[in-house]
Amino acid sequence: MATAVIRSTGLWTPEHSITNDELVTAFNAYVAQYNAQNADAITRGELEALSPSSAEFIEKASGIQSRYVLDKEGILDVNRMTPHLPLRENTDISILAEMGVKACRQAMERADKTLDDIDGVICAASNMQRAYPAMAIEIQEALGIEDGFGFDMNVACSSATFGIRTAASLIESGGARAILVVNPEICSAHLNWRDRDSHFIFGDVATAILLEREDLGDGGFKILGSRLRTKFSNNIRNNFGFLNRAESADGRGDLGAEAAKDDKLFIQEGRKVFKEVVPMVSDMILDHMGTLGLKPEDMKRVWLHQANINMNLLIAKKVFGREAGGEDAPTILDTYANTSSAGSIIAFHKHSDDLKAGDKGVICSFGAGYSAGSIFVEKLGG
Repeated sequence: MATAVIRSTGLWTPEHSITNDELVTAFNAYVAQYNAQNADAITRGELEALSPSSAEFIEKASGIQSRYVLDKEGILDVNRMTPHLPLRENTDISILAEMGVKACRQAMERADKTLDDIDGVICAASNMQRAYPAMAIEIQEALGIEDGFGFDMNVACSSATFGIRTAASLIESGGARAILVVNPEICSAHLNWRDRDSHFIFGDVATAILLEREDLGDGGFKILGSRLRTKFSNNIRNNFGFLNRAESADGRGDLGAEAAKDDKLFIQEGRKVFKEVVPMVSDMILDHMGTLGLKPEDMKRVWLHQANINMNLLIAKKVFGREAGGEDAPTILDTYANTSSAGSIIAFHKHSDDLKAGDKGVICSFGAGYSAGSIFVEKLGG
């Protein structure tokens, strides 16, 4: 059986960034406006007054200091508070595919690969722009891969690791020589920017991972093993979809109105998620390490999903058996925020070149589902 390796990664970052101070200024202006407009109802006890936020609260709760977004102006507009991403013609490349192509091209360039080397594209992300045609097929077309295949998959924030495992299986079985796993995430469009508990969480980005049969090149990271796990939970969800229009009594459901409902955007019960996901992920990684014959001292680095700095530090501590952080468990939360499936890949992209041949680590993502995936890797020479 062939061996799959992660040959390279790619990263595309939007131009615009929003600091916590900028975000809080807009959010608190909205809170003041809302409370003033609903003062009578609040006084009568019919509505609850909204509470302001602060940059200090955001950083303490999450570790986030800023986030990159496709559109800054629309998010900070108190009367809009959502990005403005104009509809494109069907004959134009979609915005999600455009992002993905940029990340894929960088990954191919870093690995010195051409279009003829690539057999497939897997678009693994939390929020697909449409149901069909598959985003992966559009990315394949835009890249110019004539003789190949593409398909989409969604396991929320774990999509990248699930995509890597799927691509590796295809390569190991002889079904492909090389596959691009791409994670374009426009998280700003599904976030409720009016919700104090979550308005600061997400940012936009696109990452790509180029996997290849080991004997077809040099360098990269050999995949030692992978593990996937899911357990159903409603604690993180987004109910927006094509069935929303069928929910109204007259059958004329307004998708715009439906999207304004809290559960048609990102929503979570943060404390429950923290309490339940940390042990689930920690136990999975430790058990996987044992299966592979690895001990904490064998591990050089963990590249974790970038959702919350406190979660990551606790998981890293359990994995290493000691206090861990910094280069042991690099974070990109401070500047990128939570980018869903792309988070662990950004951390890997930015904090893996310094490893030496033989160094081992694990890429781990986790999120809604619940879902979790671990990919153990070893740095190759060359």
